[in-house]
Amino acid sequence: MPGVPPARYAYLGPVGTFTEQALRALPAARGAHVEPYIGVAAALEAVRVGDADGAVVPLENSVEGSVSVTLDELATGEPLVITREVTVPVELALLTRPGRDLYAVRTVATHPHAAAQCRSWLARHLPDVEVVPLGSTAQAAQMVGGPDAIYDAAIAAPIAAEHYRLSVLASRIGDNPDAITRFVLVSRPGALPPRTGADKTTLVAFIRDDHPGALLEVLDQFALRGVNLTRIESRPTGSALGRYCFSIDCEGHIAEARVGEALMGLRRVCADIRFLGSYPRLDEVETSVRTGTGDADYADATSWLARLRTGG
Repeated sequence: MPGVPPARYAYLGPVGTFTEQALRALPAARGAHVEPYIGVAAALEAVRVGDADGAVVPLENSVEGSVSVTLDELATGEPLVITREVTVPVELALLTRPGRDLYAVRTVATHPHAAAQCRSWLARHLPDVEVVPLGSTAQAAQMVGGPDAIYDAAIAAPIAAEHYRLSVLASRIGDNPDAITRFVLVSRPGALPPRTGADKTTLVAFIRDDHPGALLEVLDQFALRGVNLTRIESRPTGSALGRYCFSIDCEGHIAEARVGEALMGLRRVCADIRFLGSYPRLDEVETSVRTGTGDADYADATSWLARLRTGG
């Protein structure tokens, strides 16, 4: 529309990360202004303070599991919500300055998740190399190809070689060729994406106190209402040893009665619940609703109870 400024999106940078690749795969990013930030916290803070309309950050990897800094940043601070998810195949390469060979590599910089996914390759080809952990794979490439380069090589996406004028010394070095990373588009709270029938809801549950059955109380809220969990993991709250919250993905949309009832149940048994959004599933697999847990079943039960209470 004339006069309407383009949308602004932040992402985990610098230029050339898998996160940038994920962002550019989203239709919403077409024609938008995109800006890299060094660190997940900085990208999310840009959304919180209004410098960006949304941010794309990594949430979990199929090999190394969840990205803890993203889980922790979403569980604290001003609330944000997930509106979309996207996955990117993880193709890793060893990048160096032109003219270098494998035998000259003594230090390799990369993100810890990328290093972990290349353990076997590194053990076979560079057993004595020093692996230096950095905030992103693209930052590693930048620090190998820049004027102040201090590392011999980087493990990064092949696209980073183009950005930082590096050579691909070895390609497809990941130990798992089917590895993928899941990214999420995060924005400030507002109107939720409409219910599609193939949705996912993300939340954080803070248990009230550490006692036997605390996790079971959380799980029961979903199980009794036929809501399937696709991910659950504990994270320390930082307040004291033994104090944890649970980061959860479940099938369904908050607009569904069974999901809404589960969240109300959690509200009763937990110290706090942080709702992180309901959004379309990337795989578009429709949620299977167990008999007795559909919206019509809840509506019928509510009407039945109302009649009993009024003597009808």
